[in-house]
Amino acid sequence: MRRLAIVVLAAPFVVGGVLALSATAAAAPPDTGIGSGTNSGTDSGTDSALAPVDVLQVSGLFDGIVVDAIDAAIERAAGNGSQALILQVNSGGAVVSDREMRQLVQRVADAPVPIGIWVGPARSARLYGAPAQLMGVADVTAMVSGSRVGHTGPLFEIETADGRGVSFGPAESRLRHGSLSFQEARSLGALRLDTPDVGVPTIRSMVLAMDGVAVDRVGVDGVVLDTVSEGVDDQGGSELRATLVRFSKLGLVNQLMHTVASPPVAYLMVLIGLALLVFEFFTAGVGIAGAVGAVCTFFGFFGLAELPARGWAVALIVAALIAFAIDVQVGIPRFWTGVGIVFVILGSWFLFEPLPGTSLRVGWLTLLVGIGGMMLTFIVGMPSMVRTRFATPTIGREWMIGELGTAVGDVAPEGVVTVANARWRARTNRATPLKAGDAVRVVAIDGVTLEVEPEAGGARDYRERRPATSES
Repeated sequence: MRRLAIVVLAAPFVVGGVLALSATAAAAPPDTGIGSGTNSGTDSGTDSALAPVDVLQVSGLFDGIVVDAIDAAIERAAGNGSQALILQVNSGGAVVSDREMRQLVQRVADAPVPIGIWVGPARSARLYGAPAQLMGVADVTAMVSGSRVGHTGPLFEIETADGRGVSFGPAESRLRHGSLSFQEARSLGALRLDTPDVGVPTIRSMVLAMDGVAVDRVGVDGVVLDTVSEGVDDQGGSELRATLVRFSKLGLVNQLMHTVASPPVAYLMVLIGLALLVFEFFTAGVGIAGAVGAVCTFFGFFGLAELPARGWAVALIVAALIAFAIDVQVGIPRFWTGVGIVFVILGSWFLFEPLPGTSLRVGWLTLLVGIGGMMLTFIVGMPSMVRTRFATPTIGREWMIGELGTAVGDVAPEGVVTVANARWRARTNRATPLKAGDAVRVVAIDGVTLEVEPEAGGARDYRERRPATSES
C-alpha cells in the first residue's frame, strides 16, 4: 500500500529522468587497490595467495538496494576469483521483510568465498536488528572497540551444506533483545575471531585477521600497509607477494536512492516537495518551483515507501498541506493554519514505526527544521506572497483623486462608474447612495476600486477633510 503512493505522486518526467540516469550511470566496478609485488594479477593462472580481497562498504538501513548490492558483491567476488569478501557495516536495522533478510542470511552462509563481517569503522558504529544475524553465519566477524551489536530478534532458521545455522553461542539470548559492546561480545564468544582488547580498529587489521586469507603484504589503493612475511624465490632470495584490497560501494544512482530512503531525508523531502507544489499553485511563476517540488515529492515518497512509514501519519501531513492552502488563498493565517500545524506535528512525530533497538523517529534537529520551516512558510511567507501577488498597486493613478465621473448604475454602496472614459468598480466613500447618471468625485483608491462621493456636496465633503481654521 505504501508503494502505491509512489506511483500516484511521481511525476512522469521525473521517472524518465531517473531511468535515463540509471542507464548512463550503471554501477561502477569496485575500485582496485594495487599493492607492491612482482605479480598483482588475478588471471586464472595466478597463485591463489595473490588473489584480491574485496571490501563492500555498507552504511544505513538495509533496504532493497543494500540487499541487492551484497548479492552482487558475493557474485562478483566469486566470479573474479577473490580470496574473500569483507562487509564493512554500520546499520541500525533493516526495512526489508523478514523473508528477504532470511534469504540474504542464507546466501551469506552458502557463499562460495569466505565472508567477513566488520562493524566499523567509527567507534559509534552499530549493527542492530536482522542484519546483525549475518554475524551468526559469517566465516570471520570482528568489531571496532566501542561499537555495538544486537537486537537480532528471533534467529532465522536456515540450512547450510555443512549443517551450520545462525548461532552466537552463549551470547544468543542477550543479543535477541539487547545489545553487546565489543568487550562483551568477545567475552561471550559471539565473535568468530580471537582479537585483542582493542578490537579490530582498521580494515587493514581485518584483512590481516581473515582466517584462510593468505596475506604477505597488504596494499590498499596503491599504498603498501604492512609486510607480514616474505616468499623465497628459486635462487633463495626474498620475493615479496602482494594481496590486493578492492573497495566498492553503491553506485551513484543506487547511493542516491539509498540516501533518500533514510528517515530524515525522506521526511524533509516530502515537506519541501509538497510546500513547493502549493507555492507553485498560488504563484504565476515559470514552473521551476513546481518542477523542483515534483522531484522532491517523488524522492520523498520513494523513501517513505522503502521505510516502515505509518499510512495515517503520511495522510496527516498531506492533509496539513491542504489545510494550509485554504488559508493561503485568502492571504491571512486563520483557523485552518492552526489545523495544519497540529497535523504536521502529529504526522511528523508518529511518521515511522519503531525498529528493534531504535525508535526510527527523525531527530530533534530534523523535526525542528521541518515543523519550524512549515510554520514560518505558511504563517509568514506564503500569506505575504499571495497578498503581494493579488494586490494591485496604485502607483501612477494618484491623478484620479479629485477627478469627476458619472455613475453607470446605482452605487449603493458599490457599483460601476466612468472616470476619464474608463469604467471602474466603485463604492461610496460615505453611506450616501448614488443613482445612475449622478456626477461623482473620486476621493481615494483601494486597489482597483475607487472610493467616490456625490459631486453635489461632494466638494464640500472633500474640503471638510482639511483641518478646520478657527474664526477670530
